Amino acid sequence: MTPDKATLVGVAEFAEEAMDGNEDKLGAKVEFLEGCAAVYVMAIGASAIKKLLAKGVQPIRVDEVDGIDDLLVEISKAMTEGGVAWIDRALAAQAKAKTDDRFATMEEEGWEG
Repeated sequence: MTPDKATLVGVAEFAEEAMDGNEDKLGAKVEFLEGCAAVYVMAIGASAIKKLLAKGVQPIRVDEVDGIDDLLVEISKAMTEGGVAWIDRALAAQAKAKTDDRFATMEEEGWEG
């Protein structure tokens, strides 16, 4: 996502599983979300929150009335104006990754003058 545009980058479908405390059902879902800054949820358990945060994914609770378009507008606004902690962290991490990649590329090319 950029301040001007949102692009769908992936869709996943998971088999419906009984809500019996089976922690194994979280693994594939958390793995699919790796690399995301956040995930919007209507319901989430404590163990899922812990696993997401360990992967750097911020879970955010929403209501059924929260529309996706409205949420995207909020994210876009926060990306340009700042002030939303998880977005600010994600943007800082993205900038650091670009800098790290640039230095890695320079190192691969060599430092000869």
